[in-house]
Amino acid sequence: MSKNVASKLRKNDQVRVMSGKDRGKSGRVVTIDRVKGRAVIEGLNLVKKAMKAKGQQQKGGISSVEAAIHLSNLQMVCKKCGPTRVGYKVEGERKLRICRKCGGEL
Repeated sequence: MSKNVASKLRKNDQVRVMSGKDRGKSGRVVTIDRVKGRAVIEGLNLVKKAMKAKGQQQKGGISSVEAAIHLSNLQMVCKKCGPTRVGYKVEGERKLRICRKCGGEL
């Protein structure tokens, strides 16, 4: 049984990996699975996968694919001040995500 995990991250956000084999590297969020609480980051957490040939055009073999990383191991990157926590500010009808360090909009 898995619970729905609330996340402050969205698709196309720039994030930095805070723990694991790719610690310190940063990349762009490709997909987020909110039920499992995991995200796929572009070019990070590459694993080898055996692929079966599908037809004569596509070859089989071992290829590298991006595996999902748990959301707790990721941190949002602010353009001005680097890795930061995410806060919220309500302006009229809009709810904005802001940087906790500099107060800028993310």
